[in-house]
Amino acid sequence: MNYKHLGRTGLRVSPIALGCMNFGELTDEANSFEIMDAALDAGINFFDTADVYGGPQTPDMPKGFGTSEEYIGNWLAQDNSRRDRIVLATKVYQPMETGPNDKHLSAHHIRRACEASLKRLKTDHIDLYQMHHIDRATPWEEVWQAMEQLIREGKITYVGSSNFAGWDIALAQCSAASRNLLGLASEQSLYNLTARTIELEVIPALRHFGIGLTPWSPIGMGLLGGVLGKITEGRRATPGLQARIKALRPQLEAYEALCAELGESPARVALAWLLHNPAVTSVISGPRTAGQLLESLKALTLKLPDEALTRLDEIWPGPGGEAPQAYAW
Repeated sequence: MNYKHLGRTGLRVSPIALGCMNFGELTDEANSFEIMDAALDAGINFFDTADVYGGPQTPDMPKGFGTSEEYIGNWLAQDNSRRDRIVLATKVYQPMETGPNDKHLSAHHIRRACEASLKRLKTDHIDLYQMHHIDRATPWEEVWQAMEQLIREGKITYVGSSNFAGWDIALAQCSAASRNLLGLASEQSLYNLTARTIELEVIPALRHFGIGLTPWSPIGMGLLGGVLGKITEGRRATPGLQARIKALRPQLEAYEALCAELGESPARVALAWLLHNPAVTSVISGPRTAGQLLESLKALTLKLPDEALTRLDEIWPGPGGEAPQAYAW
C-alpha cells in the first residue's frame, strides 16, 4: 500500500479509505466486522464514518443514528491493538435529536456531539473530526474555539471539512491562521466523473492551502459501476436513479463500452480516474460487502493511458477548467 500524506500534514493514510456509511443501514454488524477485518488485512488504515450514519438521516427519523459508530466501536473493542493501526475519522453537523441545539456547528453542539461519538466509538480520541457541512450561522471564531478546546483535551487530533465551497475553505483557513492553528487537514467532497463541479474552485483552494481531498460517492451512487448491466437492482430501482440513468444513457453506453475496450470493470475505471488526480489523497469507498471492498483495491494498480483519460473527458466533460478561466477570458 502506497500511503499518502493527508494534505500538508505528516499523517499518512491509505489511498482507498473505508467508508462506513452503509454500516447499520444496508450492512449488519457481522458483515461490517468482516469488511473492517478485510480492510485492515489489506493495509487500509483510513476509516471514515459520521455520527448520523446508520439510518435515515433526518431529524424526525432518528432510528439507527449512531449505529455505524457503534459497530466500529464494538469491532475496536474486540482487539485493543486495532485502534492504533487505523486513522479514525467521523463527522459532526447533522441533527442527532430534534432540539434546537442538537445540530450544526455551535460550540455547544460540537462539544456534546464529540463526547457522544467517543462513547459510541469506544475510544478516547478521534484522529480526524470533520464538519459534515458548512454552518454559515456560526462564526468561525466560535467553531475554532470549540475545535481548539477538543484538541487541547486530546479528544481530537486533526480537523477536516466536508461539502464546503471554495470560499468557505478560504474563510476557515484565514480564521484558523489568526489563531495560529493548523486549520483544515482535509475536505471531503462529492467528486466523480459525473460530478466535477469542484474542479472550478474547491480543488484550486485545496491546492493553495495544502488541504487533502477525499472524494465521496466515487462511482456516482452506482451509475459508474456498470449500471446498464444491472439497471433494476438495489438502489438503481428507485425512481430518481432510474430517471438519471435514462437521461445519461448515451454517456453511460459510451463509458461502459470504453471500459470493455480497456478490459476493466467500470467501477475500477471510475476509481482509477480519481486516483490519478494529484489533488486526491484518498478515495472514500463505501462497500456493502468485503468482496466489493477488495474489488475496489484493484484500482490501485490500474494506470489509465492518456488516450483513455482524454476519452473519459469527452464522455464526462468537466466544467472547462478552473475558475475564472473556465467561463471568462
